[in-house]
Amino acid sequence: MPHHRSAPRRFARFLVAMVAMAGLAMPLGGAAQAQQMQSYIIGDDRGGPVGQRAREIERLRALGLAVEIRGQVCYSACTMYLGAENVCISPATIFGFHGPSDNGVPLDADAFERFSQLMARHYREPLRSWFLQTARYQRNGVLRISGADLLSMGYRAC
Repeated sequence: MPHHRSAPRRFARFLVAMVAMAGLAMPLGGAAQAQQMQSYIIGDDRGGPVGQRAREIERLRALGLAVEIRGQVCYSACTMYLGAENVCISPATIFGFHGPSDNGVPLDADAFERFSQLMARHYREPLRSWFLQTARYQRNGVLRISGADLLSMGYRAC
């Protein structure tokens, strides 16, 4: 089992401050709209292939399904659900970020960049910049951010 490390609390405070200063905290649609949609509920999810997850998110978007991330953990490729069109998250969920690999084997530079950018497209700022500058270089374990911290960055609570 890989060793998991937590993202420093000062980083979470930094991201929250950046969001507040930039005025980026915007809700994803109204409650009435979310209630009218069917939901795809994510439980505990430790990730999987990035390309497969991107296709799944596009399928959910095409079907008009809202995504609810409610599990205890959402690690790796699961975090890409943050880019779903109508996503809400539980403040209790722990999100784990790390860089792309081939089942733990480092990718060549071109593939690493391509898959890093694919993942980053599913994150809002400032999470996207942090992922590209820091988390994608994490090779052992994950850097964790709580759902509560992501709510402070403008994601909607379930």
